[in-house]
Amino acid sequence: MTEHTTGPVVTAGALRPRRLRRTPALRRLVAENRVTASDLVLPLFVKESLDAPSPLTSMPGVDQHTLDSVRRAAAAAVEAGVGGLMLFGIPAVRDARGSAADDPDGILNRTLAVLRADLGAGTVLMADLCLDEFTDHGHCGVLTTDGTVDNDATLLRYQQMALAQAAAGADLLGTSGMMDGQVGAVRAALDDSGDVDTGIFAYAAKYASSFYGPFREAVDSALQGDRRTYQQNPANRTEAMREIALDIAEGADLIMVKPAMSYLDIVADAAAVADVPVAAYQVSGEYSMIEAAGAHGWIDRDRAIVETVTSIKRAGAQIILTYWATELATRLLPGTSH
Repeated sequence: MTEHTTGPVVTAGALRPRRLRRTPALRRLVAENRVTASDLVLPLFVKESLDAPSPLTSMPGVDQHTLDSVRRAAAAAVEAGVGGLMLFGIPAVRDARGSAADDPDGILNRTLAVLRADLGAGTVLMADLCLDEFTDHGHCGVLTTDGTVDNDATLLRYQQMALAQAAAGADLLGTSGMMDGQVGAVRAALDDSGDVDTGIFAYAAKYASSFYGPFREAVDSALQGDRRTYQQNPANRTEAMREIALDIAEGADLIMVKPAMSYLDIVADAAAVADVPVAAYQVSGEYSMIEAAGAHGWIDRDRAIVETVTSIKRAGAQIILTYWATELATRLLPGTSH
């Protein structure tokens, strides 16, 4: 005869984790990770040839901006408490060396100067330091005659870009091209010019990801082929730690992992070893997947947004670049009006 027990399986007085999940107030009180508006950075695209904002078909809710509209979007983000802005420029004219990238009157540097005048010290102003938006071939560097990227020639262009962006008012320069020695080269150029207070936000672990697809529309990319010879192999984990260690040794003030959601192990690894702040970029493909699934009613869009940024924070990122930054700060995060 089988003996059956009656009564509760958990003995009286035993720990019951569910007690602390019972109400929204309890869950909020004991939450181990919280995303705040100041953790967020809003990427913004400004295009020289536009006379009105241009919505991106692959990124609903995101625009290519004019100089006037980017000022409004930046002001709204700062008013909402977003921690920083990352600027990407799309010039009217491109060439093989990306001449518009270091032109003081080029669209990116002009936008930086205008936003610095508008916002003063009210936000952290960041600039993407890469040539891909400015070259007619779409690669992140200068090409040799056989079409490969010339690492050292590219570093010279990065130094010129760095000086232009610092002069325009950027607080942090986002070295995103994944060239060997890029952080050291930019740091040396800044220090030699007296720009010792301009920081470097190193894209230290940037993977050759399929999730960048919508970004190509956002910057009108001219790229033919891919960037696998300089961006990291998605199969590799230890290599990312070498890249991070090199960038910190060369003078990076912050480091970034990109993309975020498929690379949370890398974010966690980085947070465990880095002695500088760690960021992660929730990239265009991550944004577009959630927007598309939400539009079809397949997932709860708002909950998915909060859940994903919370997972990035939980993995160890102190800073999160996301296209939802302003919406999160004004409506979706706990404590906002929603």
